[in-house]
Amino acid sequence: MAKILINDGVHPSGVTKLEAAGHEVHNFNIPQGELAEKLPEYDAICVRSATKVRQELIDACPNLKVIGRGGVGLDNIDVDHAKSKGIAVVNTPAASSRSVAELVFAHLLSVARSVYKSNRHMPKDGRDEFKALKKSYSKGFELKGKTLGIIGLGRIGQETAKIALGLGMKVVGVDPFASAPTVTMDIAGQTLTVELELLSMDEMLSVSDIITLHIPFTGAPVLSTTEFSKMKDGVVLINAARGGTVDEAALLEALNNDKIAAAGLDVFENEPTPNQELLSHPNVSCTPHIGASTLEAQENIGLELAERLIEKLG
Repeated sequence: MAKILINDGVHPSGVTKLEAAGHEVHNFNIPQGELAEKLPEYDAICVRSATKVRQELIDACPNLKVIGRGGVGLDNIDVDHAKSKGIAVVNTPAASSRSVAELVFAHLLSVARSVYKSNRHMPKDGRDEFKALKKSYSKGFELKGKTLGIIGLGRIGQETAKIALGLGMKVVGVDPFASAPTVTMDIAGQTLTVELELLSMDEMLSVSDIITLHIPFTGAPVLSTTEFSKMKDGVVLINAARGGTVDEAALLEALNNDKIAAAGLDVFENEPTPNQELLSHPNVSCTPHIGASTLEAQENIGLELAERLIEKLG
């Protein structure tokens, strides 16, 4: 039996599964500043994005066997150092892919039909104001026939591609680690396998009407002034990946000069206090980092995390 700390919360299904496997589960938060003192009594810790498991904390916990991350990113964990100490690090890469991909299209459809703008400006009363608003937002666009460029064709990128293909979009991708990736779709009881077209970054930037990112943050932006200059005029940018993957100062400039027509953002450089100029920009649809925040994804994360912990703890 192992003693497990669930420090950032997890769906009850995950706790139930761990306890059914005979483990002792403590599902409460120990503040970051107290972890070095209290974590040594545990065999495993599960975190989300709030708790940081850095080298100093790892060194203070000689009994630690597994670090679990509910979600995809591992940027709040010193993974290499943990592994050098013989500590397994696990995450849940498949659990929330569909939820994130659907949020991408929530933003994209909102941008395409000015839903976010209409919600801000719908008049409380007045026929003239209603007519003026209708005229202002009468130049939406359909997604069918548009080219979607996906940066990162992992699980989330592939789920995004499936939705795009179902909407009649053309999909191109950039991923140095992928080789002729395919996606399998079930449509009206029939299984359809589609091979995705891989391009260089420059090629993708030049042909895409809409660009979305599905990559981790590696210390520097992937899209900045140089990349924006290679895009079509009036491109739409969606980022539900990680804050920092897009240079926000360059994005603001591109929005202000109409190089980028609109952006849908779920992640930001300075969470939880994002750039207010970006949040209030008239051509930005934004959400507070809720890509994986669906009931289905949270249950899937809890179950997948429990399964991986049980596997590692024995």
